[in-house]
Amino acid sequence: MTNWLPDISSGTGPVYIRVADAIENAITHGVLPPGTKLPPQRNLAYDIGVTIGTVSRAYALVHERGLVAGEVGRGTYVLERSNGKQIELVDPITQALAGTRGLNTPDAKIRFDTTAAPDIGQGAIIGKLFADISSEHQTEISSYSRNFPASWFEAGQIWLARNGWQPAIETIVPTLGAHAAAIAVISAVTSPGDKIVFENLTYTQISRAARLLGRRSILVDSDEHGMIPEDFERLCQQQHPRLAFLMPTAHNPTLVTMPEARRRAIAAIARRHSVWLIEDDLYGGMTGDQNPLMAAIAPERTFVVSSLSKSVTAGVRGGWVACPPHFAQRIKVTHKMTTGGLPFILAETCARLVLGGHALELRRKSVEEIKAREQLAREALSGFEFNSHPHLPFLWLKLPEPWLSGTFKNAALSEGVLIDDEDEFKAARIDRVYHRVRVAFSSPPQRKDVAAGFMTLRRLLENGSSGYDSHI
Repeated sequence: MTNWLPDISSGTGPVYIRVADAIENAITHGVLPPGTKLPPQRNLAYDIGVTIGTVSRAYALVHERGLVAGEVGRGTYVLERSNGKQIELVDPITQALAGTRGLNTPDAKIRFDTTAAPDIGQGAIIGKLFADISSEHQTEISSYSRNFPASWFEAGQIWLARNGWQPAIETIVPTLGAHAAAIAVISAVTSPGDKIVFENLTYTQISRAARLLGRRSILVDSDEHGMIPEDFERLCQQQHPRLAFLMPTAHNPTLVTMPEARRRAIAAIARRHSVWLIEDDLYGGMTGDQNPLMAAIAPERTFVVSSLSKSVTAGVRGGWVACPPHFAQRIKVTHKMTTGGLPFILAETCARLVLGGHALELRRKSVEEIKAREQLAREALSGFEFNSHPHLPFLWLKLPEPWLSGTFKNAALSEGVLIDDEDEFKAARIDRVYHRVRVAFSSPPQRKDVAAGFMTLRRLLENGSSGYDSHI
């Protein structure tokens, strides 16, 4: 084991990135040759005066860069460089935008870090649709999409409708998924410097993209019922946000569904303070939730976004946004400006999936498969605390002592399982620690792979004291 210590007195950016960069620099210049065992993370944290979590994140980062490998009970070792391949440097800004996930997904791992629709045979259906569209619309496929067929809007109207609410056809905009829809809305109704409200835990791909657009994130507290109205009111009074992004049904990653009374309270506050709302309803149609949509309560200020990604197909990149009155044209233009435009073959495929009844049937089959996998989680993780829903493809797992979220993620990675730590869902720096990880289970191809992944996680949870020291 080496007595080497990193110099983090210079440089800028988060401390964990400076530690990781110092390790990489030492490896590059031979100070830490292949086979060297890095100091235990607990020791290194003490020696350089930082938290264990900081060192854990630094070790995770150099692991993602392909510089080291960790083994439970043995520690972390510097790897050989094969074939003279140079290690790709990752600058701090890129890493900050990427979040806590690696820029490249490691091979031969169980993917518990994505909630894309499970493989339930949609490939054959989509392949046939592609072939039909290619044959019937050769001119449209070879050019840009300038005129959108009515069917694209009709499909969105059907897919977004829920619980007695259906958007008017003239409010629909077809998009390249829910993410692109949300970014188009942010671009259309806010300006650089404007503040956007996000919950403490949220889908941070939106918050990070908003920062790229020059918008500022402010955080609102949540509890077991979702966004807290009193804190939202405080933010509106003191910081005057322009927009709020929320997931009232099946919040990601906590799975919280906001009750109707609270939805009405949030809508009333947004109305008083002229705040626009983006309602992410990606999982709504899978849950059976009967609460009214925010768009039904506050139609004059709510943009509803959803897509086919979680229950039908993620790879086709199809979604829609329903807008308040008179906003559809503006959103259509900003969507084109921010994405480059909507490919004909993708939009037409999504429309045919919905209008032909394929999407609803595939969603039904996806929910059936997810229900079986969620039951595997209940069996494998019995005795441990987690939030789950039988129709949703992820769970929010509470970690027992002594595990930290980032440390458990690293340990799972070493055992061949990719999961997300809680930092992946924090829209900005906060003091609160949840000691949880999100485990998504829709992507492994077979249920046996899912069961194997759950059992790996259980072994780590049960043997925290033995696996912990090699990862902190």
